[in-house]
Amino acid sequence: MNDLVNLLRKGGVLKTQAIIEAFSHVDRKDFVLAEFQEYAYGDYPLPIAEEQTISQPTTVAFMLEQLQPQPGEKILDVGSGSGWTTALLAFLVGEKGRVFGLERIPELVAFGAQNLKKYDFPWATIAQAEKILGLVKEAPFDKILVSAAAQSFPENLLSQLKEGGVIVMPVQNAVWHVKKLSQGKTEIQKFEGFAFVPLIT
Repeated sequence: MNDLVNLLRKGGVLKTQAIIEAFSHVDRKDFVLAEFQEYAYGDYPLPIAEEQTISQPTTVAFMLEQLQPQPGEKILDVGSGSGWTTALLAFLVGEKGRVFGLERIPELVAFGAQNLKKYDFPWATIAQAEKILGLVKEAPFDKILVSAAAQSFPENLLSQLKEGGVIVMPVQNAVWHVKKLSQGKTEIQKFEGFAFVPLIT
């Protein structure tokens, strides 16, 4: 695991000390299927179920660096998959924070929740995604992370975000960093050159 963390640091993608500590504490191997354990520390995606993957570590690190989760924040994790991102976020927000993982595939809801139990993060949960994208009943959120690519930016997620909050998500082949400003305005940065499984809404 240390080799993976060192690789991400040397590559310049892991920069923030808290996020480095999260990657060092939350072992990717705990979120990989048994038949792929030997590849857990490789910098590439791995299959988990239903044509879904556990994302490439470089991509996860890049997105978390963009999101900059802080202690005490309430964060929504859309497309939680194996539960790895939910656990990383849980480490970063700490016991005064909350993390809500959502996953649309029942098999992965169970897989992710089982993996999350390997850590003492009672402030983090993984649940079945509802038909409406996001989790309106728990909104507003400080931050939202989405790990599947939308064809266009989902405006209804913006309504679930606090003013000053941030969404990091893929739209087509780019990672978008969207900050919600006052008076309904947004500030958007786009980073091209990524590949994700599609977001099905």
